[in-house]
Amino acid sequence: MAENLVKPYGDTLNDGRVQLSFTLPVALDDAAKEGARQLAMMMGLAEPAVVHAEDMGQDFSFFIVYGQCKHQVDLSSIKVSRPEFETLDKDGINRLIAEKMRRRMVVIGACIESDAHTVGIDAIMNMKGYNGHKGLESYHEMRAINLGAQVDSEELVSRVIEEKADVILVSQIVTQKNIHLDNLTRLADLLEAEGLRDGVILIVGGPRISHELAKELGYDAGFGTRTYAEDVASFAIHEWIKRNSA
Repeated sequence: MAENLVKPYGDTLNDGRVQLSFTLPVALDDAAKEGARQLAMMMGLAEPAVVHAEDMGQDFSFFIVYGQCKHQVDLSSIKVSRPEFETLDKDGINRLIAEKMRRRMVVIGACIESDAHTVGIDAIMNMKGYNGHKGLESYHEMRAINLGAQVDSEELVSRVIEEKADVILVSQIVTQKNIHLDNLTRLADLLEAEGLRDGVILIVGGPRISHELAKELGYDAGFGTRTYAEDVASFAIHEWIKRNSA
């Protein structure tokens, strides 16, 4: 149906106007500006115009280009993979853990290998949480252990064994060189090699992380932005119940 067809909106509905920014490894001059404009044209933008150009120093230039996208997308044809579970509130999660597990759920969180970005893992794990949503440390039926940043996968696996963890929560920033894929794959492989993979619920989260990517890498679930502690906790207890009721 026509209402499912959408294209970018700039000044007026369906005008297709988009803004694009990028850096070129050249000094800023008229030729560089024209090159930026032509690159935008090659990308498929109609009537591109360089609306901002800035000298970045050391023969680098930054450009903002405004143009018109000719394409539209049919939203009705898009199927997004996402973990299927009922999101409960904090009290509901605590009650379900107490009823089904009859002990505290042990969750270990970490940013692994070279990843030093702790904002995401802290938002989910720490007591204060984020945006009014308390973190897992505030759940009295959970033992939340936040190992922080740049944790070696071997160290994480050792703590999983030591703490008898039920859930591993990994935070990873998606990198342009796909280092995150190597890191995440390595952790999954280590858990498999130690015979631990089937015994833990393995979750990854971070900007531009999708559930589809997580499943491809051997994880149980992937969460992106706009995810809170209750989303992760709800998935974890539902998954635990599913595994232990068979």
